[in-house]
Amino acid sequence: MAYRAFFDTVFRRMDPEVAHERAFAAIRAGRPVAAAVVRPVRDPRTVMGLTFPNAVGLAAGFDKNARAVPGLLALGFGHVEVGTVTAQAQPGNPRPRLVRLVDDRAVVNRMGFNNDGAAVVAARLHRLRGTRAGRDAVIGVNIGKSKVVPVERAVTDYVESARLLAPFASYLVVNVSSPNTPGLRDLQAVESLEPILTAVRQVTETVPAGRVPLVVKIAPDLADDDVDQVADLARRLGLDGIIATNTTVARPAGLRSAPAEVEAAGAGGLSGPVLAERSTEVLVRLRERVGPDLALIGVGGVTTAADVRARLAAGADLVQAYTGFVYEGPLWPSRLAGATSGAARGRSADPDF
Repeated sequence: MAYRAFFDTVFRRMDPEVAHERAFAAIRAGRPVAAAVVRPVRDPRTVMGLTFPNAVGLAAGFDKNARAVPGLLALGFGHVEVGTVTAQAQPGNPRPRLVRLVDDRAVVNRMGFNNDGAAVVAARLHRLRGTRAGRDAVIGVNIGKSKVVPVERAVTDYVESARLLAPFASYLVVNVSSPNTPGLRDLQAVESLEPILTAVRQVTETVPAGRVPLVVKIAPDLADDDVDQVADLARRLGLDGIIATNTTVARPAGLRSAPAEVEAAGAGGLSGPVLAERSTEVLVRLRERVGPDLALIGVGGVTTAADVRARLAAGADLVQAYTGFVYEGPLWPSRLAGATSGAARGRSADPDF
């Protein structure tokens, strides 16, 4: 409740991206305090051959440049997925590019993969892996296409990012589902996606320290038949997992925010609780299609412990969140992980906390 009051009196009055930058700086600086105050939740899960300390992770987008991983882990996340990182550094789209729909506890973003580039992020991860805090941390790395690179050269672009970043990633994610890079979502079509995944997989299979699990992240806006085709492709190529789902370009009728406010928010990917229903539908469909062997990570509209348990029951091996972190504050990750400790895929759980 204290954080909500702070959000309503301080962050709500602040430009969303400025608020993010200040919160981000506080997380980096406040790691010693978090480590002293937050009790780590230990509920180990082995997924993709990796041991995750608990089921709840931070989705890509919050820490695009791998600059706050230890601080975020100290808040209770079992893993952190950094990125999206592109082969070439890029500033992203012009501001304003982040808008809150507070009545829906939602966010519209059109950031455009603003990041320091794969070489810089790889060097940062290399240094992090040499520290005590980073040595054993579970860090996913999410890669996307550089905006200036034409779609016909996407394979080469993804391979360059994979080559630089895979050696420092616990697992690698191919992101073809952001709505904010022109033409990117077209790469979800299997005829475009297969050569990207095949080429990146060759990189992840030949990392000197050992193969790195490879995952693809898809959009909630895919038609059911397209979801099935991606699932079949993942199985055929021997991928390790699928993340379902990214943000949506839809503006569902159930939004509480006034239509004028939604329209004023503009284009971009919508995240928040309104995404939960479709994300769960995609997750269920994927689990039925791929069976028990392929890892599934559920994300989209996760805010409460009930949401986490619902995703685990629907077939997820792990759950990620981001927008809930914005609205619920720094103690939320440990509460979420603690309240879901012991919940297993396909098993119903206790009421929400």
